[in-house]
Amino acid sequence: MSTPPLASGPEGPYALRPLLDTVLDALRDGTRARGGPLPSGGPDAVAARVRDVVGDVLPDEGDPDALHALVRALAEGAADPADPLCAGHLHCPPLAVATAADLAASILNPSLDSWDQAPAAAELEAQVARELALEAGASDALVTTGGTESNQLALLLARETQGADVRLVCGANAHHSLARAAWLLGLAEPVIVPAPAGTLDPAALDAALTALPGPCLVAATAGTTDAGLIDPLPEISGLCSAHRARLHIDAAYGGGLLFSDRHRDKLAGLERAHTITLDLHKLGWQPVAAGLLAVRHPRDLAALNQRADYLNADDDIDAGLPDLVGRSLRTTRRPDILKIAVTLKTLGRSGLGALVDRVCDRAREFAALVRDHPGFELHDRPTISTVLFRPAHATDDAVAAVRRRLLTDGRAVLGRARMDDRLWLKATFLNPATRPADLAALLDAVATVVAPVVESVAKELVDEIPAGPADNPAESLAE
Repeated sequence: MSTPPLASGPEGPYALRPLLDTVLDALRDGTRARGGPLPSGGPDAVAARVRDVVGDVLPDEGDPDALHALVRALAEGAADPADPLCAGHLHCPPLAVATAADLAASILNPSLDSWDQAPAAAELEAQVARELALEAGASDALVTTGGTESNQLALLLARETQGADVRLVCGANAHHSLARAAWLLGLAEPVIVPAPAGTLDPAALDAALTALPGPCLVAATAGTTDAGLIDPLPEISGLCSAHRARLHIDAAYGGGLLFSDRHRDKLAGLERAHTITLDLHKLGWQPVAAGLLAVRHPRDLAALNQRADYLNADDDIDAGLPDLVGRSLRTTRRPDILKIAVTLKTLGRSGLGALVDRVCDRAREFAALVRDHPGFELHDRPTISTVLFRPAHATDDAVAAVRRRLLTDGRAVLGRARMDDRLWLKATFLNPATRPADLAALLDAVATVVAPVVESVAKELVDEIPAGPADNPAESLAE
């Protein structure tokens, strides 16, 4: 049997060209077969289709058509963030130029755990990460897989600089990864500060910091997952200074506002954080993964220093070879910085800022449609690009059922969020190609299923009621 062609090396381009055609054809065929923002039929139907295509995962003899078949199946069964009616999560459609750069990274396959495996990539990462850190008011940055890893690193650096008794203090609106990171690192149970309006309450934070005797790490949020809200960063940073508390700001979502001249003022106070989570596979239009952790004091990164003679021997470091081991908790890691660097260089600040402005505009336009529609209730005007809304006079059960019906039918992808003790549908606009007509189509898609879903939920209630006199079950759907 001949050796399968490699992606890199002198023969790589010749081997890849026909395969890329196969992939692009399969993506086209799968997208056409799907015919909407996600596959219809729900989990069981999707699983059955995938099982049918996969068959024997490891057959005795290989299948030359496997590439087309599996890519087509994945595309047919995808929730496509490039579809305007796929607006459920902080999941962006990646830019073509970033995806092309990511292909180059996969082909070259450098590993950023030692300089001799990634000479140019190591330098590119150092330069670009530092510049992005400066953009956020910090001094340096590490590349991560996203917000969860960045938040975990932020807590680790706090523990190593302030001691194992450091206490995480965060709002009830904070990302779940912060509490999980505290658990993973063996820290005490976090102190949860109320966020009655969806943002951390400064008065309650002041009281919590006053009552805590030891070192504290305050975690604020610039762009909550549920509603895209931004904590009052100037007030929080002032309280941290007054109480000598360390400040981490999770700007995984909102950090992209830095590119926009119109919206960057919403991040005032970001530069006062000790650590900042950024995530460019949200408002940066990068393929997953593209996270960073920016740090104000590079000396804090000394906590990550490790020695492994085969990677960063002392004599190699003394001879001038850069030490990459302390740049991540991971050892083997791909050069995710390449796609980021290509995007920054290709679009520039104005190009990226225009994309940010566009999705924020679409969110405001969608909120206006909801506000003016008699069949829906709007939670509030969007801060970034997330809009919360719900069918008017519906119960939480009906709201949840509307969302699931849209998913099962393959009509639209919407998220869910609980605010003000009620369940809301969540539309997060990260697709800069979305048009005003698409916004109307999304709202119409929701409106179309509301009545039958309400009727179905009412029927389920009837079936659950014991025999005997009962109130009209349809009335129970009204709040």
